[in-house]
Amino acid sequence: MSIVVFGATGHLGRLAVEHLVEKGVAPAEIVATGRSTENLADLAEQGVDVRAVDRDDAEAVAAALVGAEKVLLVSGIEPHRVDQHRTVVEAAEKAGVSLLVYTSGPKAAESSLLLMNDHRATEEILAASSVPTVVLRNAWYVENYTGQVPVWTEHGFAGAAAPDARLSVALRSEYAEAAAVVLTQDGHAGRTYELGGEQVTLPEIAAAVSGVIGQEVSYTQVPLEVLQGILEGAGLPAPAAQVFADVDRGITEGELLVPATDLETLLGRPATGLEQAVKTALA
Repeated sequence: MSIVVFGATGHLGRLAVEHLVEKGVAPAEIVATGRSTENLADLAEQGVDVRAVDRDDAEAVAAALVGAEKVLLVSGIEPHRVDQHRTVVEAAEKAGVSLLVYTSGPKAAESSLLLMNDHRATEEILAASSVPTVVLRNAWYVENYTGQVPVWTEHGFAGAAAPDARLSVALRSEYAEAAAVVLTQDGHAGRTYELGGEQVTLPEIAAAVSGVIGQEVSYTQVPLEVLQGILEGAGLPAPAAQVFADVDRGITEGELLVPATDLETLLGRPATGLEQAVKTALA
């Protein structure tokens, strides 16, 4: 019996595989899938079963689930990802897996964020299936901001549309570890966890980044349409820029603010504090 990870070539999925191994799962019992296995070569060297699986290919998905006991479905990034998620859920149901873990987003069932629409649709698919599931509603990654540091330093400021409203952040690795926990422990089936760490403001994030890189990065509030233009200028396609600009609108309404208790419970410790998390993410 195996644990199949869909989306192992992405940052979160790969980290989940690494945490599964750290928690004692034999590498040979992990099936790490992605469109290409090129980025999984080092995992293969460790004994992980790596496979090229296109989630648009129902037969390939079904083949990957032969003999599977549990599944981690890391949400995709494609525009049609809900269809891909449905393909995995239906195949998991036919394969009779004992648990399917899905990485969703904060407050997905009622959130007004554009980014949550696909998560909400996927959660509805899961609810309608007979597969025992765990929904991990991951809040924001610290890396979502530290990844913007080159743009911030180029412009000398962190531009965002949200004022001093708070949002919950944690390291991507901590969300991945939480996924590994529910895949290796009993008693989580049927649960929905709202996962988030320290509750911070965007100015606090900018200040933490400034302290780590030794260069002043001030927080500057900009209108949503200006922020969208900045994101497009950084290389994001217009539809994606609109979605991420909408996140700042949601921050002002508390859409990314969740209690830290669920993540702390799963990890067995508090999530990493902001300053250390920024240091880790920028290392």
